[in-house]
Amino acid sequence: MIALAANLAALILVVWIVLYVFDTSTSNSFVHWIQQASDWLATWSRSFFGDVHNSKVRALLCFGLPALVYAAVGNSLHLGARRAE
Repeated sequence: MIALAANLAALILVVWIVLYVFDTSTSNSFVHWIQQASDWLATWSRSFFGDVHNSKVRALLCFGLPALVYAAVGNSLHLGARRAE
């Protein structure tokens, strides 16, 4: 269950990166929801790359780092729990 939640969080972030790179309109309710969820999931990392001037590269870094962290930590915890059984 831990890996599922972590991978779902990472998937939301990756979907937002793709939608942002392709300039998808946030007036669509699904896209708006993905944007809001991604903003919340990546709150802790958004200030790390504030000096990057290209907005698409900044989005990749600001949302890609949390996606990697969530996937790595979530899957590591899952594997650790399985080994402990």
